[in-house]
Amino acid sequence: MSQSLTIALAQENFLVGDIDGNAAIIVNAAAQAGKNGAHLIVFSELALTGYPPEDLLLRPSLQPRTEQALARIAAASQHIAIAIGYPWQDGSQLLNCAGIWYQGKQIAHYAKQHLPNYQVFDEQRYFRAGSEPCVVDLLGHKVALTVCEDVWHPGPVEQAAAAGAELILNLNASPFHTGKQEERQQLMQQHAQRHGIPLLYVNQVGGQDELVFDGASFAVSASGDTVLQLPAYEPAVACVQLDQDGLRALSDSVPAHEDELASLYQALVTGVRDYVNKNRFRGVILGLSGGIDSALTLAVAVDAIGAERVKAVMMPFAYTSDMSKEDAAEQAQTMGVAYQSISIEPMYREFMTALAPEFAGLPVDTTEENLQSRCRGVLLMAISNKTGYMVLTTGNKSEMAVGYATLYGDMAGGYGALKDVYKTKVFALAEYRNTIAPVIPQRVIDRPPSAELAPDQVDEDSLPPYPVLDAILESYIEDDMSAEAIIAAGFARDDVMRVLRLVDVNEYKRRQAPIGVRVTRKGFGRDRRYPVTNGWKAGI
Repeated sequence: MSQSLTIALAQENFLVGDIDGNAAIIVNAAAQAGKNGAHLIVFSELALTGYPPEDLLLRPSLQPRTEQALARIAAASQHIAIAIGYPWQDGSQLLNCAGIWYQGKQIAHYAKQHLPNYQVFDEQRYFRAGSEPCVVDLLGHKVALTVCEDVWHPGPVEQAAAAGAELILNLNASPFHTGKQEERQQLMQQHAQRHGIPLLYVNQVGGQDELVFDGASFAVSASGDTVLQLPAYEPAVACVQLDQDGLRALSDSVPAHEDELASLYQALVTGVRDYVNKNRFRGVILGLSGGIDSALTLAVAVDAIGAERVKAVMMPFAYTSDMSKEDAAEQAQTMGVAYQSISIEPMYREFMTALAPEFAGLPVDTTEENLQSRCRGVLLMAISNKTGYMVLTTGNKSEMAVGYATLYGDMAGGYGALKDVYKTKVFALAEYRNTIAPVIPQRVIDRPPSAELAPDQVDEDSLPPYPVLDAILESYIEDDMSAEAIIAAGFARDDVMRVLRLVDVNEYKRRQAPIGVRVTRKGFGRDRRYPVTNGWKAGI
């Protein structure tokens, strides 16, 4: 009779490209898990390089660095088996691999079979697909390896089952988007029930550029029950035990499904925190306008890196209301951030004086509005350069979709906390954050949104109401629906045609926007790559 097998699921926050540092995380976690009685510890996909390494995979020094790190991991496997993801050069081909080391030797080597090449994934650019299963005997138990996308197809799990697997490990680098956790759970439960085999799903945590990895690793029994659930958005190690009676948890679980707004908010916090910290910025600075977007951005920033590393600047102009000034000051004081007010009126007047000959005889239009925004961008970037605090932009996905943002103005900055958050979700998230502690003044949430670039201006003067706008945008951007299909769903033709045209003609702005946290099924950037110059007709 085989002995019981204790397995540690390790979800860690790896730094892309830091092979030595990532190997140290693996070795240290394995040593601790071994002391705690684990026979096997399982890490995530490409744990050695971090995910996604992108064109770092093309560097000629990748293979020797990988081999050196794997030698360290082999040496650390004397008393505990270690399963990790790593890239491997096989002749002229690069493979996305998972392997197990035990007692100083590699006992399993598996090449990922399904290489995703959609949305944010570009794996076919770098890797050759494997074709064979890998099932290894470990302390009398047959353990199979799979990697991420493999379980989204039936073949690899079926191969592992046919090869006699008693347990399937799935090493992941699965980025967050709303609803993703439930999709993963359902998929793994279906595999387990179909084949009568327990599965372990191990995902990495942390932010990497625009991607956020939520962890939320879990284990399902042969009957499809979730026996262990790890927390989301934080490094954690937890154990299960496999024996003749099946799979059971040795560690405490967290609730399997977190509230949608709570999960979305934590994704934003994680993305901002890791972008700032992994790129070694001293802190962040943002324009605090008294509006809903900058208010939520400030809350995210403070929750991500602490009030002592956040600066907020109010930059009023003639059209800035007293309410905006009061609310910005109140929130800054409530959240304990450094705050100052710098009027843009003097510099705006100087610009207008200098431009008077060029503007002579021409009517006032959006040029003057954009100039206000660009004055603010210059101020923030100057403070950023002088202090080393990165500018955090405050624009949301609705604005970026239709181009209601100013190049070199409010778009100037290093990272966008709300870049992939629709305006309606901004309001919902602000309400949610205030349930934790009331940090956003209520009238910021209640008042009609306005850029305050002209007298008595509100956003809905020139846009459909945000619930309508966001529904059209989601249909077009994330669901790829045509104009006629959206109209058939009940939206006014004029609204649909105008919104879709705005989306299409503003691709040039989005190409020049800073990256930001991705939280939807299809964000701007890696997910959606449309040509700036094109003759496509959106209505067709």
